[in-house]
Amino acid sequence: MKKAGTMLVYAILIFLTVAWLTPTLGLLVSSFRPDNEVSATGWWTAATHPTESTFTLDNYRTVLGLPAPGQVIQRGRENINLLTAVVNTLAVAVPATVIPILIAAFAAYGFAWIRFPGRRWLFILTIGLMGVPLQVSLIPVLRDYIKIGLNGTYLGVWLAHTGFGLPLAVYLLYNYISTLPKDIFESAFIDGATHFTIFVRLILPLSAPALASFATFQFLWTWNDLLVPLVFLSSNQGSQVLTQRLLGLMGSFGQDWHLLTAGAFISLLLPLAVFFGLQRYFVRGLMAGSVKQ
Repeated sequence: MKKAGTMLVYAILIFLTVAWLTPTLGLLVSSFRPDNEVSATGWWTAATHPTESTFTLDNYRTVLGLPAPGQVIQRGRENINLLTAVVNTLAVAVPATVIPILIAAFAAYGFAWIRFPGRRWLFILTIGLMGVPLQVSLIPVLRDYIKIGLNGTYLGVWLAHTGFGLPLAVYLLYNYISTLPKDIFESAFIDGATHFTIFVRLILPLSAPALASFATFQFLWTWNDLLVPLVFLSSNQGSQVLTQRLLGLMGSFGQDWHLLTAGAFISLLLPLAVFFGLQRYFVRGLMAGSVKQ
């Protein structure tokens, strides 16, 4: 009976994995197919009969603005150049990941190990902010940005992502930092260490799994986010992030699925690399605090 239950669980997991990966496989196959074949047959035709299909890198060269020798990019597609959008997205995602991590780590340490009046209620208020919908806050924040001149700047996007990501960051890091052995702090205080020294030399190194876990969450969110850049960034192509540029491709080249699939798959590569690179820390960070020592 137990073996049958285990096999059923594995069968369900395999089914869910195949169902989840099938669209990504279709996206990958279509991104290497020429325009005429994408329009005529489905991607599964190329996957099941690869010898009868044509595969090319021209789609990637076009969306990256890197034409092959002798290749002529069609009129109207000269300014697609997703490389600029990738750089802009990194300029948004990296600071929008690092800033809330640093602030939340300080806050989590304070809530966990520093006694001050109102600590409990302030922590409850901070965690309660996770229930505030992002969409409700956009218009008031946008009005303030316009008044102080932050609208259309990367700094405004960094601050928006920081504000919306801080409650979850404080919650995750608090769960980890609060479980660290108290003896470590007592020994450090006896040796004359200040709270800042303890935070820099003990908390940050020991909290690497939790920090990496939230960094994965925050980076994937900021990389894939469209709403915040759409509201706070300008429509100038020179400053658009990758999601904005892909949205523009859907509007300008909605019939050119071979270009859209190539652009979409480019947007997948870096998030996948970040996730798999931090996977072991991600799992450890999620489990942190679930069991008290």
